[in-house]
Amino acid sequence: MAMKKKPMKKAAKKAAKKVAKKAVKTTAKKPVAKKAVKKPIKKATAKTTKIVGGSDADLKTSLVELIRVTSAELPDDVQKVILEALEREEKNTTAEYAMNIIKANIDLAKKKSQPLCQDTGTVLFYVYHPVGFNQSKFTKLIQDSVVEATKKGYLRQNSVDSLTGENSGVNLGPGHPSIHFHEYNGASVKVKLMLKGGGCENVGAQYSLPHTALGAGRDLDGVRKVILDAVHKAQGKGCGPGVLGICIGGDRGAGYIESKEQLLRRLDDTNSVPSLAELEKEIVETSNKLGIGPMGFGGKTTLLGCKVSALNRLPASFFVSISYMCWAYRRQGIELGDKNQIKKWLY
Repeated sequence: MAMKKKPMKKAAKKAAKKVAKKAVKTTAKKPVAKKAVKKPIKKATAKTTKIVGGSDADLKTSLVELIRVTSAELPDDVQKVILEALEREEKNTTAEYAMNIIKANIDLAKKKSQPLCQDTGTVLFYVYHPVGFNQSKFTKLIQDSVVEATKKGYLRQNSVDSLTGENSGVNLGPGHPSIHFHEYNGASVKVKLMLKGGGCENVGAQYSLPHTALGAGRDLDGVRKVILDAVHKAQGKGCGPGVLGICIGGDRGAGYIESKEQLLRRLDDTNSVPSLAELEKEIVETSNKLGIGPMGFGGKTTLLGCKVSALNRLPASFFVSISYMCWAYRRQGIELGDKNQIKKWLY
């Protein structure tokens, strides 16, 4: 005998409906999530630091003009000292004659915009730049400017291979031109240029103190003795009257570099270190009493100036490095504007 189904209670009916709805949901197809399309990652491009604001062509034009002016025109501070020296020499002497030839040379070179001397020398650039500066690009533009200036006759074809003697004809090669970069906190780029001839370079000197033959000890008196010895040995050879750049201390390499950078100072400045300021003055005064004179012909003008600095040294070493610059003291500088134009002449 079949059993009769018992009527479901209301609560049971509700529970059954919920189970049925849940089952429908779980069996229904879930929507397939679309795959996220990967966007192509842009390659990071290296930020290239501009040299300054203008074009490479404008910068090259400014650098070529710097070379032209440096080669053909003495800065005002140098010319002033030379004219004062001419006035000091006695009339109708060989010394006065030599100084008058120097003055005529200066005037003619400026008038004709031609090199002051056939030896346009080692080309030394000193570049002072802000943070983030592109040194490699600037180096290439300096080299291009040197080639252009050589073609125009502002520089003599004056750089030869030390092993083969071959002349490149464009003043380029290892170490030529010589470029020194210095980072500083300013916003503008400043470029200084020095053209240092071979004659005056040959009479540069370096001494190691103590120097027993000269009786020079490791003090400022010993430094003074070796400097005057270098002046005496250079007589008639360095195209005097000349200017000395001197470094006390450092190692052999750093001392010579620093001694050359002293030649970037103005002749009319005063050393901030009192003892060195006194030494600079004494060296010029004493040298001019030696009677060596212009070109070694005798007279009252052997030196036009002397600039001295000091670097720290090792206890075992005490070097005095001396760089000699001839009367054709070719040194000039520019500050570049925001379009790479010459904003200001530094000397």
